[in-house]
Amino acid sequence: MLRYQHPTGLLYHFKTGMVMIFSFRCNLLTQLLTILLLAGCAMSQPYIQAIEPDDDLPIFLDDGDRANLLECARIHTGYLAKLPKSHQTNINGTRYSRDRLLDSMESFIDLLEQDLGQEAFSEQLRKNFTVIQAEGRRSRNGEMLVTGYYEPLIAGSLKRRPPYIYPLYRAPKSLITTKDPKTGKKKVGRIGNDGKLRPFWTRAEIDSANQPLKGNELVYLKDPLDAFLLHVQGSGRVLLPDNSERSVRFSAHNGHDYKSIGKLLVDEGKLTLQQSSIPAIRRYLEQHPEDEQRVLNQNPRYIFFRWGSDEPPKGSLGRPLTAGRSIAIDRKALPDTLFGWLETSIPVINKQGIIVDWQISRRFVLPQDSGAAIKGPGRVDLFWGNGPFAEIAAGNMKQAGRLYFFVKK
Repeated sequence: MLRYQHPTGLLYHFKTGMVMIFSFRCNLLTQLLTILLLAGCAMSQPYIQAIEPDDDLPIFLDDGDRANLLECARIHTGYLAKLPKSHQTNINGTRYSRDRLLDSMESFIDLLEQDLGQEAFSEQLRKNFTVIQAEGRRSRNGEMLVTGYYEPLIAGSLKRRPPYIYPLYRAPKSLITTKDPKTGKKKVGRIGNDGKLRPFWTRAEIDSANQPLKGNELVYLKDPLDAFLLHVQGSGRVLLPDNSERSVRFSAHNGHDYKSIGKLLVDEGKLTLQQSSIPAIRRYLEQHPEDEQRVLNQNPRYIFFRWGSDEPPKGSLGRPLTAGRSIAIDRKALPDTLFGWLETSIPVINKQGIIVDWQISRRFVLPQDSGAAIKGPGRVDLFWGNGPFAEIAAGNMKQAGRLYFFVKK
């Protein structure tokens, strides 16, 4: 997945808090400074572009399954209901309360349950909701880069035996997460020999012959690229030698930033930008095995796993993801409290699993996940679930698109 740095602007997720007075001698100046600091933070946050509903808006059609859209919308309503009552989402200077956000989702569900025709549904949506368009990539007039992700099924073994020699690790006890008292940001690392917090080991260090995490193996895979892709996807299923399946889920990370191996190969002239798909990367590494570890080590970020249940994987909101409906966004740049509508193109696949064409897809989506590679207001990652289509779509999508959000008037 490619990463883009977002511009600063006006949209931010603003959670108000109560100032607890522990002493009648509380300094008024301190309180005023706190308010000013919060206001200053607000001014430096990213934003999305709001547009007025007019004739330039598309007809909001949906080519997905209505039942799974309802299911996904109800899941998202549960997330909103658990937010603090004081929560507000600020879009271009307009603050929307938790109750209004919840009312928007419930009204959307009511519309879905009326079983209106698609054009009548779109008309009611435009009549009763304010439409907000994501700004998109810089100077692109709302154009998004749309990729896909999925839940892969990968062969593995609980015991290390050839060809299963590449481990997925559980989170080690040496992994420490703290919060910076000055910035409030989380810091991930390990305690060094000097007793101080040091950066945790990188991918290159973890996968080196030194094996600093030996003893923390969860399961073994037979292909290092498969292990790497599980790190990128964040969850998956492992097919064991007895044909049973077990799910693995994200547990923690090593604190390092994500770096794209596709971008590396493009920058080095090994692949063109159009070729930088997962299948193309796999072919390159199969043809150049001597270069494999160097390429994989380009991404220092490392993911640790735990065993999961048979339920769908959960996104960063802690809610189950719905195939074809859940999207990952940068929650610092786009709102996770509104339902959305995505227009992009998706692959047409023949019986042999070959992409023969790309067709326009229009569907309602819910922002229920995030990812280290999904940065800025111009990126969206569509979750495809599992299976052959999901693997092909997720491995090949790098499409242009448009993303809209809705809030009840």
